[in-house]
Amino acid sequence: MADGFRVVIIGGGVGGMETAMTLGRARNAAIQTTLIDKGSVHYWKPMLHEFAAGTVEQSRDCIAFTEAAARFNFTFVQGSLASVDRAAHTIRLSNDQTVPYDLLVVALGSRANDFGIEGVLANCTFIDSLPDADAFNEKFRKAFRKAAAAGETLELGIVGGGATGTQLAAELCSAIDRAPGYGVEARKRTLRATLIETGPRILPAFPERVSEDAKAELERLGIDVRTNAMVIGVDHDGFRLKDGSTVPATLRVWAAGVRATDATALFEGLEMSRGGQLAINHTLRTTEDVSVYAVGDCARIMDAPLPATAQVARQQGIYLGRAIPEIAAGHTPAPFVYRDRGAVVALGDYNGWGMLSQDKSFGGGFLRGLAPRWLHDLIYRQHQFGVMGFARGVSAFLQAHLSPSRPRIDP
Repeated sequence: MADGFRVVIIGGGVGGMETAMTLGRARNAAIQTTLIDKGSVHYWKPMLHEFAAGTVEQSRDCIAFTEAAARFNFTFVQGSLASVDRAAHTIRLSNDQTVPYDLLVVALGSRANDFGIEGVLANCTFIDSLPDADAFNEKFRKAFRKAAAAGETLELGIVGGGATGTQLAAELCSAIDRAPGYGVEARKRTLRATLIETGPRILPAFPERVSEDAKAELERLGIDVRTNAMVIGVDHDGFRLKDGSTVPATLRVWAAGVRATDATALFEGLEMSRGGQLAINHTLRTTEDVSVYAVGDCARIMDAPLPATAQVARQQGIYLGRAIPEIAAGHTPAPFVYRDRGAVVALGDYNGWGMLSQDKSFGGGFLRGLAPRWLHDLIYRQHQFGVMGFARGVSAFLQAHLSPSRPRIDP
């Protein structure tokens, strides 16, 4: 590549990919873009609970970074961040490769927050990445298959009543209900699932009506929903709660809280939030280094924090992709403005709700959440069409709805 303004993006999630795609569409010969990710494929993180349950097919909903790189004119390097030399404007990867930059975009994403609770890291499964989801799916299928064959009960505990934990609980029920050779009756006989939430209600980001309706829907599926339940310890047998009770669980999933990935700690000398997020200003530039920017869950605008959602990451990525040519030319871009497009939560094939604003929600009831479930899918498809192109995006959409995958429990 000819010499130019070198933009390096660390992390190929929603924010990082949108930044690279937006830069690529501009076809600016003066800017050379490199995207680095430890994985080989890009995926929509809000779908991880579906990958974990096995209710969607990765071949339809993931795209190789090499394919996206050819389409959007950037270089892809597979590797993990090992160190950062901000004085020399270089980063080093785990394979000892050194990558120089003029502008560094940190898009490392987030993980669930164990809050330092005893036994969480050693005894719980986290679903923060595609490999995590794949590993859990294999573990869940094996455990359910074994329990069903022996006529025993599989005890599943999920901590975290936000969108991830709530949707995962329902999606696992859907996987069993739809699996050849099993179905609803097998699920009712075999699965005993508990959803544990520290706060007074699940889905706290939604209006109270949605929380109540979602809780009722989960309970209709046979899931024990426990609110105001604080976990103080985890061992091989299950969860210990603050009130002295225990929740037995053979499979233990931790989906509570959000904090930046541990890799942000490599950026020594930069201001960070308590959750390990890089502090940024309203142009998404870090507060201590004019050459380092950050987007998505690993970043925090300190005086106007935004939720850790794919919607925020996507808008920030598009903004920064458009702003970088101005930055490269020595100009200060207009500040980033977030536009809340609402939120959607879908409980498998059972129900769903959408939120247009803080106090206006829709879904559930007579339509059984039909509109929210479609909207949930369309939000993702908008991003997918951008990554894959219109023709392939339409093909993936039609395959998903006209020929849905059949989850498998048996090998």
